[in-house]
Amino acid sequence: MALRTHSPPPWRLTGDIDGRWPLFITSPHSGRHYPASFLAASRLPLADLRRAEDGLVDALLDGIAGVPVLAATHARSWLDLNRAEDELDLALFDGPLGVPATPGPRVAAGLGVIPRLAAQGQEIYARRLAAAEAEQRLASYHRPWHALIAGQLLAARAAHGAALLIDIHSMPQPQGPRPPQIVLGDCHGQSASPAIMAAIEDHFRRAGWRVARNHPYAGGHTTQHHGRPATGIHAVQIELCRSLYLDAQRLILTAGAVRLRAALAGLVQQLVANWQPLAGQPGWAMAAE
Repeated sequence: MALRTHSPPPWRLTGDIDGRWPLFITSPHSGRHYPASFLAASRLPLADLRRAEDGLVDALLDGIAGVPVLAATHARSWLDLNRAEDELDLALFDGPLGVPATPGPRVAAGLGVIPRLAAQGQEIYARRLAAAEAEQRLASYHRPWHALIAGQLLAARAAHGAALLIDIHSMPQPQGPRPPQIVLGDCHGQSASPAIMAAIEDHFRRAGWRVARNHPYAGGHTTQHHGRPATGIHAVQIELCRSLYLDAQRLILTAGAVRLRAALAGLVQQLVANWQPLAGQPGWAMAAE
């Protein structure tokens, strides 16, 4: 992978962001930019750091037209946008932090908002980070990312009565004799309406894939934080098995990516076309106009 010599914008945002669509799509873990200072501080080679990526999920979303798609540019091992900003590992820093830090199981596992560990439990950093580094990454990337999501969902709800965030990830092959190929997460019924979940599940099942709900992935910080069905804002996490579309060793798309890209575009079209009954809202202006 050719590394950039300068830092790109924190995300790539495509589609219409004027509220005309009831859906908003995000890919927080497909970023492939590794800041030079991060690589210099890491004890791991780039190939090991890249194992944390949701490899090329953003490329699967290129077939979605109109509906806004937000894709991170910076690597997940540098900053995990699907963690709460207080999921900070105090052992990672050289002094007291100027922001709150809340311990929890993901932090203890080394997988906080600024990860301490990479794939296979490898320590990322050769030394402790300056405490100010936490605030800099949160203020420059994490908070603006989630503020943008919240703002877009509010605009969509204002226009359509309800809005849906679809947060897309990739996963390794789950265990078992017939493991799911796609896992839908709604925080065990807390972040999206049953009708929306049923429509998404039915779409992928009719396409021929094995689909599970909430196991082994029920939804991360993004789904938990933004999904508030009682207020008309729904959020669903979609995990796609990498074997469906990716050569995980070479990090290139396989022939299966064509089918999966078409299925994702078709899902978005179906949800938009059926949004009024799905969301249980009165009529709204057709988004295609």
